[in-house]
Amino acid sequence: MVLIAAAVCTKNGKVILSRQFVEMTKARIEGLLAAFPKLMTAGKQHTYVETDSVRYVYQPMEKLYMLLITTKASNILEDLETLRLFSKVIPEYSHSLDEKEIVENAFNLIFAFDEIVALGYRESVNLAQIKTFVEMDSHEEKVYQAVRQTQEREARQKMREKAKELQRQRMEAPKRGGPSMGGMGGRSGGFSSDSFGSSGISSGSGGSGGSGGAPSIEMEAKHVSSKAAQKPVSRNALKLGGKSKDVDSFVDQLKSEGEKIANLAPAVAAGSSGAAASASAAAKAKISADIHTESVHLKMEDKLVVRLGRDGGVQQFELSGLLTLRITDESKAHIRVLLANNDTQGIQLQTHPNVDKELFKSRAMIGLKVPTKPFPLNTDVGVLKWRFITQDESAIPLTINCWPSDNGEGGCDVNIEYELEAQHLELQDVAIVIPLPLNVQPSVAEYDGTYKYDARKHVLLWNIPIIDAANKSGSMEFSCSASIPGDFFPLQVTFVSKTPYAAISALDVVQVDNNESVKYSSETILFVEKYEIV
Repeated sequence: MVLIAAAVCTKNGKVILSRQFVEMTKARIEGLLAAFPKLMTAGKQHTYVETDSVRYVYQPMEKLYMLLITTKASNILEDLETLRLFSKVIPEYSHSLDEKEIVENAFNLIFAFDEIVALGYRESVNLAQIKTFVEMDSHEEKVYQAVRQTQEREARQKMREKAKELQRQRMEAPKRGGPSMGGMGGRSGGFSSDSFGSSGISSGSGGSGGSGGAPSIEMEAKHVSSKAAQKPVSRNALKLGGKSKDVDSFVDQLKSEGEKIANLAPAVAAGSSGAAASASAAAKAKISADIHTESVHLKMEDKLVVRLGRDGGVQQFELSGLLTLRITDESKAHIRVLLANNDTQGIQLQTHPNVDKELFKSRAMIGLKVPTKPFPLNTDVGVLKWRFITQDESAIPLTINCWPSDNGEGGCDVNIEYELEAQHLELQDVAIVIPLPLNVQPSVAEYDGTYKYDARKHVLLWNIPIIDAANKSGSMEFSCSASIPGDFFPLQVTFVSKTPYAAISALDVVQVDNNESVKYSSETILFVEKYEIV
């Protein structure tokens, strides 16, 4: 087929958005678009209109038309299939099908149109691939951001060292009998940074010849701030941002290493991906609520990214996890965590740089390299992370088989079944989001669980409260008119579980000095970042 142009216009003929794919004068393309409403015949339903030179193929979308202008030599069946893909792209980038939303998202729609058609010919892409291409995820940008964050962290470290030096000089001046800032002996005090970036204040006892009473911590902090204000060099030298905190959290370190830290409250987009995102966020919030926590709390998070082919096969499987430690009692800050690692799949483990790696390798214990140093208080400290990537189908926890077939009446009968493969898991709040053709309501015959048809997002939401070894399989059957098998992909799946995928668990928490057990609480959660069948 040769596609001349694609346009979105109102039913009165007003063109909202148009993209031209072949060389043609502006006057010519404007004339073709202006002629379209005049060719429409009132009282009759069409899918195309022809003139002596071109063919108009269109589809109503509420108050709008999705219009393709092709040559008369193009294949009408290919034209209609391409038109369906264009019609599915519009709701992905426009929350509502009205003129204002189309104009606001015009650039994203044009970029998506260019991924569908190149030089007048249809590209072999589906909706999921189009969304990936339009996002334009840049590895070079990630590297630049990581380098920039590393430079900022180094500058903050230099700023803290300068502040400590100024405080030492201020405290040594009275002992030397004058206002000189040059002495380095005797009593010292200043700001110190622990291994995970949380800041504290330390002070020492008086040395030989020193005065008896040491100034209070509050007074020392005030003197440091006033001295820094009097020194224009320190004010102008290493300050990068007016509101930058003096804390380098473990999340900052992950970002500097190039890891992608996802927002745990994602904005819900339109379409099947938006429905899946909202279902995933709600399920995760539900499973994390009402958890009793002790003064020592361990949290283990597993995150899945899975992409499966509609005819079978693993296109992507990635598991990433993080073990975090939160301590709220200062008396329990010197501890070690004993872990059990029963993994047989080859999961890669990595400890935090300040964790004793030899201790972890030999005894499976998480402890600091310097045992006398405490863990930070009242903050989530990441101490261990893991990753597992494979193409083995046996690693898939939940398989989804979607089987649409032509019913001979211009529509499709769809059979979907699920089966739990990892039977040690108990999946909760499972949601399977099935895309549907535009403005076509499904007729559901049989189903397990519950379902809901979302007409605004054009999806069928299939919900199963629990999938476990006792309820490991289920199915749904429905039919749709005016549809083809490709209309029901990609499927989006979300679920959460209190059972981790990685065979890693906490056995005990003990004090460093006497190996006595410490009362602790633990929390495990497995959730889905992306799980789709394309």
